[in-house]
Amino acid sequence: MGEFLDLYGRTSKAVRAVSDAAMRRLGLHPGQNHLLAVLWARDGATPGEIAAAVNVTTPAVVKMAGRMVDAGLITRRRDDRDNRLVRLWLTDAGRALRAPVEQERRLIEQKITEGLTQTEREHLESALEKILHAANELLDGPPDPAG
Repeated sequence: MGEFLDLYGRTSKAVRAVSDAAMRRLGLHPGQNHLLAVLWARDGATPGEIAAAVNVTTPAVVKMAGRMVDAGLITRRRDDRDNRLVRLWLTDAGRALRAPVEQERRLIEQKITEGLTQTEREHLESALEKILHAANELLDGPPDPAG
């Protein structure tokens, strides 16, 4: 089973490296496309909401958002009803990246799966969903008594 973990780890790193390189060509730092994707779906989300959606910490989102504000991709504004909350909003520049980011992601997906049949691709997606679910259950499960 260690072979599976090694192969999955190497595959995950390679796919991430390809994706990160494509996003850098669009002027984005690694992971910023994920934050943008949340805002494309739900502009005005809080850093905590974004963190939960992309499975990172809120401080990581706050740090990334700072860079993105400096780059002119998003703005920060206090919530109208609760002044304690900060919401992140897309700028025109952030909205304009949606089509190129989505196009790059489709192209990458197409290229890395072009050697698979449709059935193989469906099986891979199904297996990855099951693996993700099982990994999340381990993360959410009871504390390890040995640890």
